[in-house]
Amino acid sequence: MLVVKRKGRKEKFDERKVYGSVYAACASAHYDEFKCENIAEEISKKIKKSVKSKKQVQSGEIRKKIENELKKKDDELAFFYEQHLPNLKRL
Repeated sequence: MLVVKRKGRKEKFDERKVYGSVYAACASAHYDEFKCENIAEEISKKIKKSVKSKKQVQSGEIRKKIENELKKKDDELAFFYEQHLPNLKRL
């Protein structure tokens, strides 16, 4: 399955990127390591399942699904996820 990035570039779906971004949001919200791992694992599995049957998906669609899942847990998590994304390019 391919992910179409904002500028049109395509890359293979990588569940680790979903996991990492969710984990970073949880860590930014000062959740303990165990809770970060559990939430990141749960959401990355849900996202993988939701896009599994598609040949390609827009990165924005994945991002929106992650935000919605995080909002179900805690609005603060969704906020940290949204704020963290622009900073990922610097890493």
